[in-house]
Amino acid sequence: MEETDQRLIAELRRDGRASLSDLAERLNLSRATVRARMERLMSRGEIAGFTVVTRGDVTAAPVRGLMMIGIEGRGGEKIMARLSGLPAVMAVHSTNGKWDLIVELSTQTLLELDEVIHRIRNIEGVMTSETNLLLSTRRAGRRPA
Repeated sequence: MEETDQRLIAELRRDGRASLSDLAERLNLSRATVRARMERLMSRGEIAGFTVVTRGDVTAAPVRGLMMIGIEGRGGEKIMARLSGLPAVMAVHSTNGKWDLIVELSTQTLLELDEVIHRIRNIEGVMTSETNLLLSTRRAGRRPA
């Protein structure tokens, strides 16, 4: 990917609603060039889509954390399915290294988070875990949530 394409993607990450004219001005390119590059990036799959981050995405459940989980044996798929069924679980990631899974958690209160952590630790096959609270979030080109 060319540097200009990378700069275009960075601008879109900062403001996915920016007009072609605004993008062209920021990148010192013509509108036609910006449009052509965006179409090419989308057709190649470099830009897979656009999304919206709503206020609810960052305030609906203000207590957020990452739980790293070590599992025993080959029960990973079953554990992932159980985790995915919990309302406080936003995402489950398989990973390499010390931990087998990383779980994104989101609750209204610390007490609710504590209850979810205990519930997860009691799932058969979960051997060890470590949880870190997320204090703030900075997405590429965005203000902290």
